[in-house]
Amino acid sequence: MKIGKTEIRIVKADITKLTNVEAIVNSASKTLQSGGGVNGAIHKAAGDGLLQECRRLKGCSTGEAKITRAYRLPCVYVIHTVAPVWHGGSWNEAEQLTSCYRNCLRLAKEKGIRSIAFPSLSTGVNAYPADQAAEIAIREVMRVIKEDPDAFDLIQWALFDQRTKNTYDAALQIVSLLS
Repeated sequence: MKIGKTEIRIVKADITKLTNVEAIVNSASKTLQSGGGVNGAIHKAAGDGLLQECRRLKGCSTGEAKITRAYRLPCVYVIHTVAPVWHGGSWNEAEQLTSCYRNCLRLAKEKGIRSIAFPSLSTGVNAYPADQAAEIAIREVMRVIKEDPDAFDLIQWALFDQRTKNTYDAALQIVSLLS
């Protein structure tokens, strides 16, 4: 789907193997150290240089984002964001997740990054309901594109399994109809 000049893509793929984007987003821990899931896979694929650079950044707060080089990954940058843990929806989780997307895209624009890939932030070990997370993600990306239609060529989600991809596909259809 295209919105203005920006292509939005949802693919079932390993985010660490993408060759069509300048930056990938890491669903990071507050310490920015390696962990499980997407975070562990990104750190493993990037190698020790990523860990060393992350240590120098001295952590990151929920909803914020920081950027590093990508080392052995096929992209140029990794944007690290700390996504919220789901506590039932009454602890500002939606605002924090929205902030993750907003801050990742802000950093990308500041660096002149024109193509970026996200995982499904917060829906793994953080237990955020995938349908709600997908709607927030797509709504915020569309808002940013409408605000600055020339900033990006490609924004995509690289999702681990077909079920999550189907959830994001459905959310894209719903949000685009409501926009």
